[in-house]
Amino acid sequence: MAERRTETRLVNVGWYLASLSLLVLAWEAAWYFGLITSAVLPPPHVFLGEFPQQVANFQTAEMVGVQASSAYLALALTVLATISRVLAGLALGFVLGVLVGGAIHYWSALGKLLQPMITLLAPISPIAWLPIAVGTFGIGNGPAIFLVFVTVFFIIVVSTVADLDGVKPQYVQVARVMGASKFQLYRRVLFPAILPGLFLTIRLNMFAAWMMVLVAEAAGVGSGIGMVTNLARNTANSSLVFICIMIIGVVALIFDLILKEIQTKTLYWMPSDRAELVGN
Repeated sequence: MAERRTETRLVNVGWYLASLSLLVLAWEAAWYFGLITSAVLPPPHVFLGEFPQQVANFQTAEMVGVQASSAYLALALTVLATISRVLAGLALGFVLGVLVGGAIHYWSALGKLLQPMITLLAPISPIAWLPIAVGTFGIGNGPAIFLVFVTVFFIIVVSTVADLDGVKPQYVQVARVMGASKFQLYRRVLFPAILPGLFLTIRLNMFAAWMMVLVAEAAGVGSGIGMVTNLARNTANSSLVFICIMIIGVVALIFDLILKEIQTKTLYWMPSDRAELVGN
């Protein structure tokens, strides 16, 4: 079993590398044949070659209140600042979203009271909440965390309710026949049954969370990758823009791989091939 899982992971790594290589080759070929210009879309060999010079731009802002002594330390603190905001917003959105969705399904009266409100607020773009976030939390971590929270919270609530409604009636009937209380039914049957769907939902919305945290940081948080990306845009520094894009892509990919691993470990009762299918 362990050997098969290791082999599967190595195959997946190979496909990741092949996909990345295809992108780089197509990009470099487009530049070589004059289809794109370095001023607008610098190819990887250009912006990566300028990395030692561009990394100095990460020292332009104070990282969480501490001025970094070196450019590479500033880069690390910048990435960590953004990661911390994404993690905080995702954790709050996921936990509260599942709790609220479960409560709506558990108590019908609460569901009738809250569902119209959730349905009204869910379609609103998180960007529309930006002025409210800045006005409420000021400049700092608060607006970024709040935007990430809003990005995932309503989706998780709606998904939780829908997944609970979609649990097979046979599971509920068997649990009731065995004498399970309503609380035990939710804890032992319903929530374990919807976990695969919740993992898929949080993985899909994780990418949206990254987009929102960058918007919040660009709007004046004072640190983070979004702030540096905004600096690059204002100074027409294309190489710095694509360095930031590369960092965001790599970190988000690592996030997704870690979440896949957590999913596989959490869904321990599922056959390995089924868990891998859900993970993919």
